[in-house]
Amino acid sequence: MKTMWNFTGTRALVAGAGGIGSAVVRALADAGADVVVLDRDAAQLAELTRTGGAGATDGTGGTGGTGGTVRGLNVDLTSADACHDAVTDATGFLGGLDVFVHAVGTNDRRPVLETPDDVWDRVVAINLSSGFWLGRAVGNVMVPSGYGRVVYLSSVSGLLAHRDHAPYAATKGGVNQLMRVMAREWAAHGVTVNAVAPGYTETDLTRAYLATPGMRASMEALVPAGRLGRPDDLVGPTLFLSSAEAAFITGQVLYADGGRTLV
Repeated sequence: MKTMWNFTGTRALVAGAGGIGSAVVRALADAGADVVVLDRDAAQLAELTRTGGAGATDGTGGTGGTGGTVRGLNVDLTSADACHDAVTDATGFLGGLDVFVHAVGTNDRRPVLETPDDVWDRVVAINLSSGFWLGRAVGNVMVPSGYGRVVYLSSVSGLLAHRDHAPYAATKGGVNQLMRVMAREWAAHGVTVNAVAPGYTETDLTRAYLATPGMRASMEALVPAGRLGRPDDLVGPTLFLSSAEAAFITGQVLYADGGRTLV
């Protein structure tokens, strides 16, 4: 996917090597950024790793041409200490941080009355607590430097009351408010903090659910654009909010949902 932005010399940290995260990592690197990506999945990290420059791998065995580097770090994002250490390591590798994208998420679909404590705790830790721990550590780098772009991948579920989504919806609503507080506290220091909120997007997280008979058609019927999202649909909004051109935008949730929140 070609981009209109030039991120040459930009130092970026991305949490999450899954569908949306991987698309963002590749786009940032293709645009010239040097990227560190965090995840627990060693195989996904290996697919994204590239050395940069002429002949850089694109993760599929081909070549990405001239671009930035991608380095993977295997990290347990449910640990506050591990998140802090990962930001320290990434900052050391890159020599600083200009961009941070939090693209981590999991879901467990069941009614509130059937949701056990361990499910709640796991979803909150992955979706929300990691965003706080990583964001706090990133802020400690960006605020003193006087520059930074922070983007959280949220969800329309942070606004809409979907059934069987209580932990997920609560964490995405929490991400939106966490982002707003960070934005207010850091605005005077040249650090912007925003969120991109996808509608239902086809990734590994949703593939089995969409395979349920009739589910895809029912979900598509709720989207005025007539289709579900794809990871590449989130790349443009995320890179825009990560760019120097978005300097006067902070504390905002950008819904990239094909019109889902209009229904």
